[in-house]
Amino acid sequence: MTASIVDYGPELEAAIEELGSAIGASDVAERYPNRWLAIALLDNDAGLEGDLSAFEHGASLLRLRDRLVSDLEADGIDVPTSIAGHRFDEVHAVARDVSHSPHETTVSVTDRIDAVITNKWLGIPIFLGLMWVVFKITTDVAGAFLDWVDGAVAGPISSLVSSLIAAVGLEGTWVESLIVDGAIAGVGAILVFVPVLFCLYLALAFLEDTGYMARAAFVMDRAMRGIGLQGKSFLPMMVGFGCTVPAVYATRTLDNQRDRILTTMLVPFMSCGARLPVYVLLGTIFFPDQAGLAVFSMYLLGIAVALVLGLIMRRTLLPVTKHAPTIMEMPPYRMPTFRSIWFHTWTRTRSFLREAGSIIFVTMMVVWLLMAIPVSGSGSFADTDVDDSAFATVSGVVAPVFAPAGFGSWEATGSLMSGFVAKEVVIGTMAQAYGVDEAEEAEEPGSVIDQLSSVVTGFGQASLDAVKAVPGIVGINLGEVEDESESSALQTSIEASFEESSGGNGAIAALAFMVFVLLYTPCMAAVGAIRGEVGTKWMWGSIIGQTLLAWVMAVAVFQIGTRLFG
Repeated sequence: MTASIVDYGPELEAAIEELGSAIGASDVAERYPNRWLAIALLDNDAGLEGDLSAFEHGASLLRLRDRLVSDLEADGIDVPTSIAGHRFDEVHAVARDVSHSPHETTVSVTDRIDAVITNKWLGIPIFLGLMWVVFKITTDVAGAFLDWVDGAVAGPISSLVSSLIAAVGLEGTWVESLIVDGAIAGVGAILVFVPVLFCLYLALAFLEDTGYMARAAFVMDRAMRGIGLQGKSFLPMMVGFGCTVPAVYATRTLDNQRDRILTTMLVPFMSCGARLPVYVLLGTIFFPDQAGLAVFSMYLLGIAVALVLGLIMRRTLLPVTKHAPTIMEMPPYRMPTFRSIWFHTWTRTRSFLREAGSIIFVTMMVVWLLMAIPVSGSGSFADTDVDDSAFATVSGVVAPVFAPAGFGSWEATGSLMSGFVAKEVVIGTMAQAYGVDEAEEAEEPGSVIDQLSSVVTGFGQASLDAVKAVPGIVGINLGEVEDESESSALQTSIEASFEESSGGNGAIAALAFMVFVLLYTPCMAAVGAIRGEVGTKWMWGSIIGQTLLAWVMAVAVFQIGTRLFG
């Protein structure tokens, strides 16, 4: 078979001819074939650049190469990608010529789907549409189980523990307060949102097993190149939607240190699963009819902020370098198996509970201790008004910083301070900071058996509401989902506090709070991972930069929002 010369198209061929002619007229031609060297230089072969420095005309050839590449890029041609594409086309043509399979001309199902899914114009809208479905599932479908879990924790579990404490003669002591008001109330506030995280991991596992996630990275390649990264940098960011820590470690797969640093700086803006409960709680309270949209907007905002910051850093701290074209092997589409989806979902949920559990427990104990210590008033240890506690005093010192953002109360500030440890504890701290006096509870809790019975029937109702919510993802309403919401004492307290601190603009202040939670430091574990991967300097840059950006954005949201809608 005679070797054929690859035709790279009129624009590239013109550049190859011009550069090849210059090579032929130089001393470099004595060592390298003209056309081969011209293509290699246009394809950004770094090794050849060093070799050419030994020739008299080497520098002028490189300048000509740079001009030609700039002209081609101005015409919308990515030179390395175009060269690789034409070579693959040539390989496929040769393969077709030598293949005698009767199925060779058949277009596979995967190719047909990819023609739509990875389309230049449809790819990103389809990606955003799928993400919208994911977050509608986490807010509408999973949301049906929130009250059920809350009832189980606040009812039978708390009653049973209180009965056991009373049986050993410790009723009304600080021990009961520590266990019931500290451990159970704090951890229980997190367990309430396990259905939300479970549904998030379930949806992501389904998309991964179908083979779509690789397509998502390919679709985002163009956007990522705009900030000086390759499409595969989006894969760590996709991991960041689950947890920031493994996402930071996933940057090790990138080709060079500059890309690893930039991607590591942007990963924390991908909203991890630990932030989701905060969005869901505030969205349910302040945007009951648009909770899904409120949550989805946080994820979109995180992506948008990452892209803008990437563009800024590309032009300042981390100037862009040349990248090889992104070449990915797309797995064929396949129907996920129940066993595989369940394995990934349960593994991630169990990991969240196991790893977050110790952090939550320790943090809640510290918060309870600070709330139990009186610094004013006439109370005693574990028997003091929360407003007179050490926690309220410390949080109150910092609270004025957040007044311009509309949530300058000590309760909201204290929750954010504990959130530096882990976002999982923000809700738990709120549950303690906004604690409602049990004397206000009007109804007798009833026996443990009665409460267990109500939990069983409540699960049936929650399951029915979840089924009814499924068609609502695509806008079909099969009937009103039963509204059991009388709001909980926690929700009522949060709503009243935000309304007061914002001067009657509670919804806008809640949105600003959500933005702050999105943008400031994810957790101490993520800080440790960043330090280990890119060093102390970048770690502190991440902490300080994210916190300042979070404050500025939160203030902007509240100030602009109150002027437009207040």
